[in-house]
Amino acid sequence: MPLFPSTFAQLASLDVREDEPLVRKTWWRVGGSADGYVEVSTIDELQLVCRATHETGCPLFVLGNASNVLIADRGVRGLVIRLRGELASVEPRGTGVLRVGGGAKLVPLVRKAPRQGWTGLEMLAGVPGTLGGAVKMNAGTRLGEISDALLTVGVVMPDGSARTIPRDKLDMVYRDGGLPPGAVVAWARLRVGTRSAAESEALVEEHLAYRAKTQPVDVPTCGSTFRNPEGDSAGRLIEACGLKGLRIGGAVVSDKHANFIENSGGAKATEIRRLIGEVQSRVWQAERVFLEPEVKFVGDWSDWDPEATL
Repeated sequence: MPLFPSTFAQLASLDVREDEPLVRKTWWRVGGSADGYVEVSTIDELQLVCRATHETGCPLFVLGNASNVLIADRGVRGLVIRLRGELASVEPRGTGVLRVGGGAKLVPLVRKAPRQGWTGLEMLAGVPGTLGGAVKMNAGTRLGEISDALLTVGVVMPDGSARTIPRDKLDMVYRDGGLPPGAVVAWARLRVGTRSAAESEALVEEHLAYRAKTQPVDVPTCGSTFRNPEGDSAGRLIEACGLKGLRIGGAVVSDKHANFIENSGGAKATEIRRLIGEVQSRVWQAERVFLEPEVKFVGDWSDWDPEATL
């Protein structure tokens, strides 16, 4: 019996999978199951899902490439959706403009972009997310942020209505895209062709080599765990406190880059969250700096006790 029968009934035309395991869909390789899971391929399908969940009060969570989320061991109540098909497509729209679906993965996009003449997206090199997630959190690297290339974004609101928002109407700041609450990014138009293909490829390759040298790219992580405090870096602060190698269960602070927490094998989401809290506590005690998580805690954390010990 589904937990949200009225919601799932409205979505009978879609392939909603109940009690869907999420552990293999996340970069950290932890977490429980979703009450319902569905992949949508068109704007109409996305609007249908948003309307149904809004009308019935069913929680809705959009799962991008799951690179910056920590799914609870108890799973996710409600419906989890992923964008596929035309909602993950990449199409040129006139000279210097690229329309990218919210579900498009950034790594292959940035890899092939220079060969297509779509330069100017180098700031997304190595970002392991989707276009929608990148806009939502104004993702970027030391080469810049997606706000540097964004022209307009198309979103679907919780009530199913569609809106187009120009870049200058979004208050985009570090790791915040300024989107309306509950908005789902369906597509975005990006400015491309701002440098030569050779220059673009050189920048991408140099940055990817830098990431491979300085970050643990071959083990399960969520990317950067904490936001950089103004005027400093989270990795420097954590390393200065001697926390590289700090471990709780299968979760460990990376020896390669202190702002990465690795699943060294068999970690639980609770262990990772406990380690995040321990790092925050020790950095605060030593440096009087509060590290704000970049990772999002998703799902049923009703049993979470920050004071409990493992």
